[in-house]
Amino acid sequence: MAAPSFMFSTLLLLQLLFGLLPHHRTLIFAADDNWQLLQKSIGISAIHMQLLKNDHVIMFDRTDFGPSNLSLPNGKCLNDPTDTVLQVNCTAHSVEYDVFANKFLALTVQTDVWCSSGAIMPDGNLFQTGGFNYSERRVRVFSPCRTCNWNEIPNGLMVKRWYASGRGQFNYEFIPKNIVANKTNLPFLSETSDKGIENNLYPFVFLNIDGNLFIFANNRAILFDYVNNIVVKKYPMIFGGEPQSYPSTGSAVLLPMKNLKAAAIEAEVLVCGGASKGSYLQSLKGIFMAALDTCARIKIIDLNPEWVMETMPLARVMGDMILLPNGNVLLINGASSGTAGWEQGQDPVLSLVLYRPDNNIRSRFEVQNPTIIPRMYHSTAALLRDGRVLVGGSNPHAFYNFIGVPFLTELSLEAFLSAYLDAKFANLRPTIITPKSMSGIRYHKKYMIQVAINSNKVDESSMSVTMFAPAFNTHSFSMNQRLLILGNDKVTEVDNSMYNVEATTPRSGNVAPSGFYLLFVVHQGIPSQGIKVKLY
Repeated sequence: MAAPSFMFSTLLLLQLLFGLLPHHRTLIFAADDNWQLLQKSIGISAIHMQLLKNDHVIMFDRTDFGPSNLSLPNGKCLNDPTDTVLQVNCTAHSVEYDVFANKFLALTVQTDVWCSSGAIMPDGNLFQTGGFNYSERRVRVFSPCRTCNWNEIPNGLMVKRWYASGRGQFNYEFIPKNIVANKTNLPFLSETSDKGIENNLYPFVFLNIDGNLFIFANNRAILFDYVNNIVVKKYPMIFGGEPQSYPSTGSAVLLPMKNLKAAAIEAEVLVCGGASKGSYLQSLKGIFMAALDTCARIKIIDLNPEWVMETMPLARVMGDMILLPNGNVLLINGASSGTAGWEQGQDPVLSLVLYRPDNNIRSRFEVQNPTIIPRMYHSTAALLRDGRVLVGGSNPHAFYNFIGVPFLTELSLEAFLSAYLDAKFANLRPTIITPKSMSGIRYHKKYMIQVAINSNKVDESSMSVTMFAPAFNTHSFSMNQRLLILGNDKVTEVDNSMYNVEATTPRSGNVAPSGFYLLFVVHQGIPSQGIKVKLY
């Protein structure tokens, strides 16, 4: 099956049972990570976030929050008689943030982007789909250039889509419309919808190595052939059957893909956190049940796949999962009780957790240093090219609210610096000398990257090239996030502290869809700053 170039807005009986039950962990704490406050206020709450190829990040909230704290440029105002809160609005609800300059500017989004979805296309443009109220059929395009702003396509979608796939829309469609110009029913979405609660919005979708889609909603998943509209495989329900999709919001990642030259590449999905059955209805009454403290991991290409349960050191609902350049996973943001929704979460989880997928099952989790800013419902996070994780958002209220509530509307931006950025690892950190960027690399080709490492303890066998696909992040899911571990074919010392690292790119678009990636060289778990590459 061809790779998509479009967006789609995954022995003894006792031994078997032991494999399904959660594995508990010893609490381990890190000491070398830290936080930076980048901006006290960007004027809006960053409830959607996407890194672009020019190291700028697009963020937006919703136009019907009322007036934001950031004016539109040049005294501009939008006049929209259909807006439910403010018909004449002279304030911005989208910003463009320059990562390395640490500056931001107001953008003009013309219609309501609340609870929408998005993806970076192969040409580097951001396609953003859906929204609220009269904006549910909108498609918006943002091109990364010095003077660009949002362009909107009024009826770019066939049906109304709010909360990604769309409330009550048990179907899918493609954009751009050069693929097919109608919607196609997907019964799995109706089968996973809990009456009066849903628990299946913002489904977790991953492109599998065979070209099919792994789709997870509520507490179960399918492997789906979207070309022929066929369910190829039904996966077993997660042990315990607890919901992990919005509003009982967990998060998920396709774990880093490695051994890419193997005949059969392994693909694993990790789903973490969420809320217990009944939590949503209880939270509407002001009763906040404890969040889930489990993760479920599954090898999606196995003939008879089973979920393996693990226990997190901290329970978490509305958390985010971010892939790091060295192959680890960061669990960040969220609460330890309640669910997603207005005023429906309590007890913020301030501490992050690092998950090491290659460790022994009982030593994968490590608690990281906490933030001091609660990031509740409508929080976001994104990996940056320098290895930091950008963190923003949090607004569990129907409008902007800065007084008299436990969790204020949050307008700030932070960066989390993982331990690999600590100064004590500077001598182990590779610096990419050449190339500075790669405008076009081909599938299944060998390339050389020259790096400098100022250490007398260089371990050539530990050097690995990785490629990361930046994601569109909202509602605890990073859409299209992907990390490929290319390893190394050969490392050659060419001069004192200088090394040539050879690596082979992925073999097809099913393994790595075409488009914009960040390429890193990792040495002893310490990544370089990334360079920008385009794979096609």
